[in-house]
Order: sequence, then structure tokens, then C-alpha cells
Amino acid sequence: MIDKLSAKAPPAAPRTSTLDVNLLGRDYKVACKQGEEAELREAVSFLDQRMREIRESSKTTSVERIAVMTALNLAHELQRMSSSTPAPTEVSGVPPPAVIDAPAARRRIANMRAAIDQVLANQEKLL
Repeated sequence: MIDKLSAKAPPAAPRTSTLDVNLLGRDYKVACKQGEEAELREAVSFLDQRMREIRESSKTTSVERIAVMTALNLAHELQRMSSSTPAPTEVSGVPPPAVIDAPAARRRIANMRAAIDQVLANQEKLL
């Protein structure tokens, strides 16, 4: 007799690919689900732009510090948007979008976290 639970195949894990991305002139390899490469590249472009803005407005040149400051700024903006607190009309010279696509924002944040984790992992290897 076949056990019904063991007869079920486990769900297939989503396939991933590795993308080469560039943040602040540094190259990184980032894992990405297949079919989400364009979204990741868009997130990388957005993150790179925000990191460059932080670098230009601060005295630090540490990529790790710039990444953390950028992450904190983005987290703060997300909190303001999700708590319905009126956000400033301009945060980085670009007006906020009229409608937020929450699932897309979550994916972008997850991709940014992955990119930051990759950066920090590479930093730890150097130490």
C-alpha cells in the first residue's frame, strides 16, 4: 500500500539564475528567480541611484555605510507610506508615485535586501 502523503511530489522549487549587477561601480553576483530578472535590474538601478545621492550628500565614501544609510532611508519611506502618514512631496527630487504596487514594492525590497546581504557577505570575507 502506498502512503498518500509520501506519494505526493514536493512542490518544485523556483529556478534561479545569477545576475551580474553593479552598485556604486562595484560588481556583484546576485541570485534571482527566473522571470524576475528585469525587476531585479530595475531595483538595482533604483538602489544605485539612491546610493549615489547619499554618497554625494554625505562625507562618507564607505560603500557599506552608504548601503546602510540608503536602506534606512528606504525603510523609513516604506513605513511612512504603509502607515498612511503623509510623505513629503519630494524625497530625492522625484515626486512619489500616486499608487503603490505593494507586491512589486515587496519584491523590490527583497531584491535590495539580497543585494545588500551579498555586499555585506563580501565585506565579511575581506575582513
